[in-house]
Amino acid sequence: MNKPFKFILITTAALSSVIMLLSWQAKKKNQEFFQLTVYHFSTSVQEKRLDNYFQNALLPALHREGIKNIAVLKAWANDTAADKVVYVFIPLHSLDELVKNNDRLKKDQVYNIAASDYLDTDPKNPAHGRMETILLRAFPLAPQMQLPSLQSSKTSRVYELRSYESATEKKFENKVKMFNEGNEIALFKRLNFNAIFYGEVIAGSKMPNLMYMTSFENRQDRDAHWKTFSSDSASKELSGLPEYQNNVSHIDITFLYPADYSDF
Repeated sequence: MNKPFKFILITTAALSSVIMLLSWQAKKKNQEFFQLTVYHFSTSVQEKRLDNYFQNALLPALHREGIKNIAVLKAWANDTAADKVVYVFIPLHSLDELVKNNDRLKKDQVYNIAASDYLDTDPKNPAHGRMETILLRAFPLAPQMQLPSLQSSKTSRVYELRSYESATEKKFENKVKMFNEGNEIALFKRLNFNAIFYGEVIAGSKMPNLMYMTSFENRQDRDAHWKTFSSDSASKELSGLPEYQNNVSHIDITFLYPADYSDF
């Protein structure tokens, strides 16, 4: 009876040590963490309830805690998709902040009153289907998220979220190296892709993988940028280097736009 209990204690302690180590390493390099929560829904009624929750409860509560640059992003494909999604992006200075935020929300009476329609929803009429949370650590050479420099209306913008999965951890590390030491980040910056973040997924359902988000004025602007990227000599040279071959096994691309109350 004692052995399983001892094993759980060791496992918990080991997990805590890993979290502390990641936070310490990131703090030393001034790296942020990113919380990306995906809410799945299917009806316009659910969308309105989620909008009300984000706009009037969640974002104001996080703002009161000093957290800025929170984004609520909706998929362009929601109009025709059966499984509709909205992403909530929250930058974090440490992983401890994630736990503290959740604890603070529970104690925030203003938040709980504003969020009552969402929190006390009838289980037979839920505000959403499922939700999933992805945790990322910023890349060393892009240690903090950047606000996009765009002039178009929020509903016209295209925020392109890319998820690159790798077949093995070693191939994943190689792709991360390609972005950093291989200067792929610098390439995107030179071509004005308006990148918001680059991060390695440290907790998620599709590991090992990395994710990054670029932003554009509209869909035409997005297509023009990628056309330039594909024809750029430095891009061709980088993608052709032997040391960076076969480091991505699957790519998911999601086009998003910010809600009108989103911070950016």
